[in-house]
This record gives sequence, C-alpha cells and structure tokens, in this order.
Amino acid sequence: MIYDASPIAVGLFVMFVLFVLGISFYFARRTKDSKGYFAAGGNIHWSVNGIAFAGDYLSAASFLGIAGMIATVGYDGFLYSIGYLAGWIVALFVVAEPLRRLGKYTFSDALDAKFNSKGIQLTAGISTLVVSICYLIPQMVGAGALVTPLLGLPHYVGVIMVGAIVIFIVATAGMASTTYVQFLKGGLLIVFSSILVILVLNNGFALKPSDDYHDFEAIGATVDENGTVVALAHNPYVITTQEQAGDHTFVKLTAEGVETWWNLDTDDSGEPVLRETLAIVKTGDGKTLYNGAPKEDELFYQVGHFHKIIVDGKEVESVKGLNPAEFLSIIEDSEIVRFKQETFSSGDEDVTLWYQTITPGEKIMRPGLKFKVDEGSTTSSKLNFISLMLALFFGTSALPHILIRYYTVPSQTAARKSTIVAIAAIGFFYILTLFMGLGAMVNGVLDVESSNMSAPLLAQYFGTALFAIISAIAFATVLGTVSGLIVASSGAVVHDLMSSFGGIKLSDSAQVRAGKIAAVVVGGFAILLGIYFKGENVSFLVGLAFAVAASANLPAILMLLFWKKTTSKGIAASVLVGMVSALVLIMLSPTMYEHYSTDATAPFPLDNPGIVSIPLSFITLVIVSLLTQKRENLPTAE
Repeated sequence: MIYDASPIAVGLFVMFVLFVLGISFYFARRTKDSKGYFAAGGNIHWSVNGIAFAGDYLSAASFLGIAGMIATVGYDGFLYSIGYLAGWIVALFVVAEPLRRLGKYTFSDALDAKFNSKGIQLTAGISTLVVSICYLIPQMVGAGALVTPLLGLPHYVGVIMVGAIVIFIVATAGMASTTYVQFLKGGLLIVFSSILVILVLNNGFALKPSDDYHDFEAIGATVDENGTVVALAHNPYVITTQEQAGDHTFVKLTAEGVETWWNLDTDDSGEPVLRETLAIVKTGDGKTLYNGAPKEDELFYQVGHFHKIIVDGKEVESVKGLNPAEFLSIIEDSEIVRFKQETFSSGDEDVTLWYQTITPGEKIMRPGLKFKVDEGSTTSSKLNFISLMLALFFGTSALPHILIRYYTVPSQTAARKSTIVAIAAIGFFYILTLFMGLGAMVNGVLDVESSNMSAPLLAQYFGTALFAIISAIAFATVLGTVSGLIVASSGAVVHDLMSSFGGIKLSDSAQVRAGKIAAVVVGGFAILLGIYFKGENVSFLVGLAFAVAASANLPAILMLLFWKKTTSKGIAASVLVGMVSALVLIMLSPTMYEHYSTDATAPFPLDNPGIVSIPLSFITLVIVSLLTQKRENLPTAE
C-alpha cells in the first residue's frame, strides 16, 4: 500500500518510545543482582503482574495478527483468540502454583527441581531458546509492518529499530523494566482498543466507507464457447492478454496507455463481468507497476467494503449507532466483498493480484473460510485445524516468557491471583479483536499486502491522532513481548546452560553481565529472522511457536507434576523429541516450504505439527521413564 507519514503520528510515537526508555533508565539504577535482573527480585504485586501477563501475552499476534486474520477470513481468525484464551485455563488450574513452588528463575529450574540432571538442564535450556526465537520472529515482523505507515520507513528499518530498543531495555534493567513496560502497554492497549471499538459501533456501516474510496467498476463482457473474452461493453478498454490462474480467468486491459488486470466473474443475474483487481506487476525490464502505474502515482489503495447491507431483511445504504449484537447480526445477514490473492507469470511479467470475491456474511461468521472443517473439507484440513487448536490450548502453559512471570511474584497465591487477572484482561481484549477485525473488513482500510495492518489502519480511519496512539501502543506491545522473550533467552543461556549445565561458576555481577551479552546476541538473531519472514501473518507464525512449546515443554511439566514414575531421562528425552519433531515438521509443512521450494510438494501435509509432535513427546517420556526406573532414585510428585 501507499503510506504517507504524519508529523503528529511521528511525534506521539517518539514521545512514547522515550517514555519507555525512561522507565528502563529508572529501573536500571535499582537492579543490583541476578535475582533482580532475571526475576525482578520476586517482589512484583500480583495485580501488576496480572496486567503485565496480559501485556506480555497480548503480543503482535493478538493485536495485529488476530485482528488482521479476522479482517480477511472472519470467524476463523477469531478461533486463534479462543485457542489462546483457553490455554490460560491450563495455566490457572495446572501450572501456576506448582511452577512457582518449584522454580526460581527459569523453566529449567522447575523441571530440574527434584533431579539435578544435566540432561534436563541442557534440553530445557535449549528448548527455552528455540521457543523464544520462534516467538520472536512474528514480533519482529509486526514491528516492521508498523513503521511503514507510521514513519514511512521500510520494513527492515522497523525490525532493526525494535530490536535495538528492546536490546537496550533488557540490557539495562532486565525483568523489572520489562514488567512495567508490559504493565503499561497492556493497560493502554485494552483502553484504546475499547475506544476504537466504540467508534466502530457508533460509525456503523455504509456501502461506500468514505468519499475518496475507489469503487470497483464492473465492465460487461462477452465470452465465447472457449471461455475467452471477445468483447467489452465499455470503451476505451482494449483486451491485450488473458490468463488462467487457479480456478479463475484474468484479463489484462489497456486504456490510455495504462495496463490493468481484471477478473472474469458473473454479476447477480449470472451475466459475465470483469471486476477490477489490485495488481503488482514486475515487468521484464525490472520495473514494478502498481495497478498499471509507478508506485509514486499512488493508485494502490486500501480496500474492504459491503456488497449489500441487509437490516431487518431490507437493503439499506447505511446504518449507524449499533450495539454489539446488532453489529454482528447485520454482518451475518449482509454480503461483503473480500479479496483473495493469485500469483502467476504472463509473458515476461510476474503478476501478483488480489481479486474480489463476494461472500455471504453467514459464511464469514462461521468456520470455513480458512479452516476447512465443514463444506469443502478434507481429512487433511480437519487434522490441520485440530492440530492448531491443540498447539494453542497446550502451548500457553509452556511458553518460557510466560512461565518466568510466575517467579516475579512473592508467593504461590500471588501467582494464582495474577493468572486470574490475566485471564480477565486477555478475554476482554479478545472480544474487542472480533469487532476491530470485522470493522476493518468493511470500512475500506485493508492493506492486501499486509493483513497485520488492519487494526492500525482502522484507527487511522477515525483520525491521525488515534492512529498514532494505537500504532505507538502496538509498537510498545512488540517491545514488551520481545523484552520478555529476550529475558527468558538470556536466563536460559546464563542460568541453565552456563551455570547449571556447564558448571561455570559466575559471580552475581558476572551473571548479569553475561545475561546482557546473551540479550544482544539473541536480539541480533531475531532481527535477521524478522526481516526474512516479512509479509507472513504474525498470528500464523505465533501458532507455530505455540506448537513447539506445547510439544517440547508441556508434556514434561504435566508428567513431572502428576506421574510418580517420571524420571529425569524421560523428561530430557521428551523435551528433545518434542522440540525436534515439531521443528522438522514445521520446516516440511506447505506454508513454510513456499519460502525455499516453490515447485515441490511439501512432504508433510499439515501446517501445524501439534497433532503428531505433542503425542510423540508424551509417548517418549512414558517409554523412557519406564525403561529407566531401576537406574534412578525416583522423586515423589507433590
């Protein structure tokens, strides 16, 4: 899309970032030892920790990714919200208090509390690093997506910027500053998202969202028996090329020297029409054209609108002042123009275009547009959906940056209370994402190149100031989550791998110094990966991180707590097998295969590995534990 940076937006953004950095300076002076650096001294109040939990958990995936996925595929995007929230039930009733009792600084502490096993220390430390890096990728992608409309800078600049700021936050004050940054942005995110939803409901719906909205034109077409367009109802368009891609026919037309692509479709009466597409064309001479013109002509615009608005069985032009129930009911009864992508080659040109598809609201408000579980479903598509839900449900309680938050409070009771606060805050926010996503879908604000921008661009629809505030909060959302991930990573390197496993005796100050160095290294690696995965929906990427966490960590946690025959070798083997199997299956999945093999068929048919890797991890733990019973002095689970 074409974005112009706003001075107001830039000013508010800079002020917010400076405020966050000020918090880091303040807590840097108060962080004196390793416990303060890695666990904020264990003195955070449960209410603050609860909101910080929400701030940590409501990452780029929640605000940018889920809203964007709802805006493009409707209810299927909201299923991510349901899965993310359901995982907290496991955290509340199973993990919170026992983990606080067993651990001190890291996830490895809890697993190894009763064994003092080198195998657990090594595998748990590596698992923490791997899961954290997998989770870091979507956060960095989201950061890059934000700075383009906000500051007018390229994607990679945003990734580098957030990486540098977060490395500074973590390297100065560790968990203390991270906690209060997360508390601040968690509270602000919920407040301003609520304001945005109120504006969306009050604004209601209109067939044409704004006066400057570019309405798509339908040109009547005559098609011969071979499906070739042979005549048009309107001049001065000239037919120059016709291509078949997927199940659709696309036609290139020329008018006054400008070439544009159109989709051969049918109107309400079944007559053939050509509907204009959004197209990016890379020509043979190295130029890139956006809707037939150079980028600076700004012909590539935001989209999303109603085809029909139905209120109480009647078509209307607009409706305002809706309550939440009316909002959802009208969308379900109406018809909405969505956009799908096709990519193909035409002569010496590479064409990427987004074409209109008119979708009944009832299909948007139930599963099926992304996850084929009903009409058009296959065994593979159903398994893929189940696999994703397993990963989201079990992954929450196994994310290292979530687990370490239990060590920042003084007691097990405080851990439970902070989890309850987190569930309330997170659940309320996820309800808001449904209205933000659907609001973006129909208000002409969708960036077809980046679904991640749906919520910020919806805010821009209501004014530059709100856009600046929402974008700054979204950026802080990335900062807070990335900070927590890097603290978890540095703790794994210093506490688990160097000190516990490696036996390297470091003084308290040396541990803090080593943690800061580890933060710089992990942050640099995350920057590179964030640049590489540009354009991927961040919710999808986070779903993969959840799958790795659920496969590598959760079986070990649950079996340690509830199966008396669990052994240290069983835990170590389970973590290793779950982690490796999940990573390998992700790399062989269809979506990931597109990054490095465009022609070959992916060896693993599912995008989400949890349905295979999670049971495999459980089975490994049981078998290895049973085989090593006689060689270990078994602990008694509490």
